[in-house]
Amino acid sequence: MQDMLVRLYAIPGVEGALDACAGRGVTIRRALSAEGQVVVDWVRTHFVSSVPEVETAFARAPVTCFIALRNDELLGFACYDVTCPNFFGPEGVAAPERGHGIGRALLLSALHAQRARGYAYAIIGGVGPAEFYEKAVGAIPIPGSTPGIYAGMLKRRGSN
Repeated sequence: MQDMLVRLYAIPGVEGALDACAGRGVTIRRALSAEGQVVVDWVRTHFVSSVPEVETAFARAPVTCFIALRNDELLGFACYDVTCPNFFGPEGVAAPERGHGIGRALLLSALHAQRARGYAYAIIGGVGPAEFYEKAVGAIPIPGSTPGIYAGMLKRRGSN
């Protein structure tokens, strides 16, 4: 899986995406450090390979994880600056909630946070759904980025 590059100075505003989610009863916000264990447990259930990076997001101040909620039910998450500085990801949305703008709102929230930190560009590492990132924020593939920083990464026995 290749990495992608995003020009943070050219990304869409986040307000429209947040408003669209709010219209469906979904709130997107930065997670609180006190919510760390709840979020990590949810990620362990739905996106187990993302657990170490989400734990890292909760070790940062401020927390570098945004969450999507409806009536106190966690629907998704997006992290940044966890794998490497200036990297976006991981991100995940519960399967029944996909395709309704939650992933886009989480992505834009995190990318705007990176822009506010002074970054001009962000890297989306080890991209799965490249078309989503191309359409949502104009991300482009980084040639020669497979496997990139993930080369030689240790894995648990029996995992992919």
